[in-house]
Amino acid sequence: MIASKPLSMSLESQELLEVSTEKAELIEQLLAIGTALSSSNNLDELLHLILSKSREITCSDAGSVYLIDRSNVIPKLLFKVAQNDSLPRDSFQEFAMPLTKKSLAGYVALTGESLNLPDAYQLPSDVPYQLDRSFDTSMPYRTCSVLVLPMQDQDREIIGVLQLINRKVKSDIVLTQQNAMEVTQPYTEWEERIVRSLASQAAISIERNHLQKSIENLFEGFVKASVQIIEARDPTTSGHSERVADLTVRLSQEASAINVGPLRSIYFSDRQIQEVRYAALLHDFGKVGIPEAILGKQKKLYPSQLEVIRHRFALAQRTLEMECAQTKFKYLVEHPSHTHQDDSSSSGCSHCEKLEKIDTQLAQTIETLNYYWELLQELNEPDVLLTREFQAFSEETSAQLAALSQYTYRDVDGETKPLISQAEMEQLLIPRGNLTPQERLDIESHVTHTYHFLERIPWTKHLKGVPAIAYGHHEKLDGSGYPQGLKQDEIPIQSQILTISDIYDALTASDRPYKRRLPVNTVLHILRQEAAKNKINSDLVELFEQRQVFTVLGHTLPVDVHSVA
Repeated sequence: MIASKPLSMSLESQELLEVSTEKAELIEQLLAIGTALSSSNNLDELLHLILSKSREITCSDAGSVYLIDRSNVIPKLLFKVAQNDSLPRDSFQEFAMPLTKKSLAGYVALTGESLNLPDAYQLPSDVPYQLDRSFDTSMPYRTCSVLVLPMQDQDREIIGVLQLINRKVKSDIVLTQQNAMEVTQPYTEWEERIVRSLASQAAISIERNHLQKSIENLFEGFVKASVQIIEARDPTTSGHSERVADLTVRLSQEASAINVGPLRSIYFSDRQIQEVRYAALLHDFGKVGIPEAILGKQKKLYPSQLEVIRHRFALAQRTLEMECAQTKFKYLVEHPSHTHQDDSSSSGCSHCEKLEKIDTQLAQTIETLNYYWELLQELNEPDVLLTREFQAFSEETSAQLAALSQYTYRDVDGETKPLISQAEMEQLLIPRGNLTPQERLDIESHVTHTYHFLERIPWTKHLKGVPAIAYGHHEKLDGSGYPQGLKQDEIPIQSQILTISDIYDALTASDRPYKRRLPVNTVLHILRQEAAKNKINSDLVELFEQRQVFTVLGHTLPVDVHSVA
């Protein structure tokens, strides 16, 4: 008896050691599963991970995951993931099913109770649920032991159901209809507790994933709302932000796919692509701080200015006509005693000649006034001073403009005033575009406004580069851009990509009332010219053209008839 005691204690110690080792391994396995669950951001991957790890722990042949969809008035159960070791090639399709107590998953989802069934074919007659045998019939397959557990989040709300099927005696056994009852066994209470704990942890991970998705949707909604605000303020550029974003994303993806040459070091992850997309969508948001009159300006003069000038011309003409009538009346009053001669006489009527001369002078003056009005309307068009037709008459035009700037009229109060003010004349003489230097500075300030606005947003760490990317979209490689005057090494490559996309869309857009749309081949030529001047990245421009990034907008290059022939 004394000799056997150490042997008995040794066996007990060995058993305790084995149990402790198994528990330690299980704890390590659960910790590893928890780490894996917390690091997964893709819902589909997360659900597959939850199911595979649960099956691994319990040696289950198959299983499935259901999620509760409460997006509609009547909630439903979504069959999201299915796995089966014995039928690995079986195709799975997600589907929705009614959330009722008639199904195993539905019962657990509604009651929160676990179901541990030794044989799903042998159920008590008084239970409301039953196994749907359609899968077993169609495969064929034999469902035996089943463990169905609720997945509850930290608020104890059931968000889904984890279902494990056929706990096998050995993990490498392939289950058939013939051997199913022999190679499967019921789930133990211990396994139920472990998997239920794992299901709760999985539910928290799913909820975190949903929260992450909600945050992303929130950002997406915010960005879309911001773009709508921009377009509401500046309808002339409607759709510009979305088009630039599409071009920027495509060019970023193409650059990221390059493995050789000067662009080989560029690589963007999916999160970085999302970052540059947000920057492109919001690159013009600062325009909300620019006066609408400047944003919507189509000509050199504002409509209200042109209307005021038109009234001045009308008033000047009425004044001339009134003065002409007064001159004629005064002449007739001062020459009452002269005898009118017959109109048919050789010398004619001196009074008539005098009055006709006054009328002729009036007609000539009004004709000059009308010419000035037509000239003013022509000058009011953007870039008219750069057109070949207008340059042909530059000397004559300069003289006419000088005369127009000196032309005065008498206002209703009798005060003599210039027909065109100096400020208005300066606007009409803008050589390029339709903006004055101050208005152009106001427009350019939208970049700074954009940066300061975006900088105030608490972006996630994966999107923190959005403000800087948007801030650099008007910078040039040679330092001639604005607002910071950065040079190539200082400009983020994402901003350089955004710049090319922005220029392309600005030149090809058909919604700008102050300029005509240019064809694709012409715009590509302009981009090459800008690259040759070291204004924009030549490698990106070449990639933009070679990969025909513009096709993302439905644009195509014209077919060369000669090359086809």
